Amino acid sequence: MPLELSLDETRAWLALLRVPGLGAGGVRELVGRHGGASAAQAAAARDARVGAEARAWLGAPDAAAIERDIAWLDAPDHHLIVATSEDFPSLLRDVSNPPAALFVAGDTACLWSAQIAIVGSRSASAGGMANARAFAKSFAQAGNTVTSGLAEGIDGAAHEGALEGGGKTIAVLGTGPDLVYPRKHADLAHRVLSAGALVSEFPPGTPGKPENFPRRNRLIAGLSLGTLVVEAGLNSGSLITARMANEAGREVFALPGSIHSPLARGCHKLIRDGAKLVETAEEVIAELRGVGGLLAEGLRRRLDSSVAPAPPMSGAAQRDPEYRRLLEALDAEPAALDELVERTGLPAAALSSMLLVLELDGAVAAENGRYARR
Repeated sequence: MPLELSLDETRAWLALLRVPGLGAGGVRELVGRHGGASAAQAAAARDARVGAEARAWLGAPDAAAIERDIAWLDAPDHHLIVATSEDFPSLLRDVSNPPAALFVAGDTACLWSAQIAIVGSRSASAGGMANARAFAKSFAQAGNTVTSGLAEGIDGAAHEGALEGGGKTIAVLGTGPDLVYPRKHADLAHRVLSAGALVSEFPPGTPGKPENFPRRNRLIAGLSLGTLVVEAGLNSGSLITARMANEAGREVFALPGSIHSPLARGCHKLIRDGAKLVETAEEVIAELRGVGGLLAEGLRRRLDSSVAPAPPMSGAAQRDPEYRRLLEALDAEPAALDELVERTGLPAAALSSMLLVLELDGAVAAENGRYARR
């Protein structure tokens, strides 16, 4: 259950998220206008500006579905992060039509980590799968979280590579958080859950409808510092993810391929349109260092007000009491994020941002999701 929400407010959010035809933008607008989900639900049920179907649903919401949502949230490590919460990933606010809420199974702190998205064709070649796995492994070993969509082909290989690298990985779903699509990836989803998180904006029980996946793609792009397209045809959904990443001001990378391969044409189009051609994982990581510094500023602005804003350079950071506490908690032996939470008493979201700043500034080394002082 969300810690900052009462049970009644949680039920109201769940009701609003299930209103037919309202959409994420409609939910955010109503909650913002009325100052909370409970007030928004009561007002929308008699608001002529809300569609007749939505008003009818709010007048008699599906109580059984909401109870199933509550039961899902009551399970260990199941979370609802609403758009008004300070735990809502700040990078995701920059995408077109941000989600109103996220259903998360697993580690919510990794949503605030430095993520690199890897996407590509479902019908990937053996070489493309090997490239996705190798790049993801390198990203994970460098301390980045690998984000993808759990689909067949490149997505699955990216998750596998991150797991091989001993790092964190996030699967963004086009279904409810309780369903796995495709079903053959049930075991992979379980392993992703143990090393990161499963994320969806769709309530439990939502099947994998075709229109859900473009919406899923904007979350992949929005959560990540940059997006790497490994293989893609000209009509691939991966190009949608790349476009959404570009619109959110993120870097887009593409691997070149054979001029005779249909699976290379989408990547070549992206490169012609301005995506960066890359051949190694190190090129991607180097490009994102500067971008990560800019985006870390956005993370800092949305931190818990109890945590002092992060200064931009490590010299100033050492004079800031919160950063000094973090630096004192670090030593040559790498420590995981949850260990640093215990040592410092600072929130995980705050620590993720602070560690990213210090890493970009050269004061901290990150490897396999663990941090050490340089």
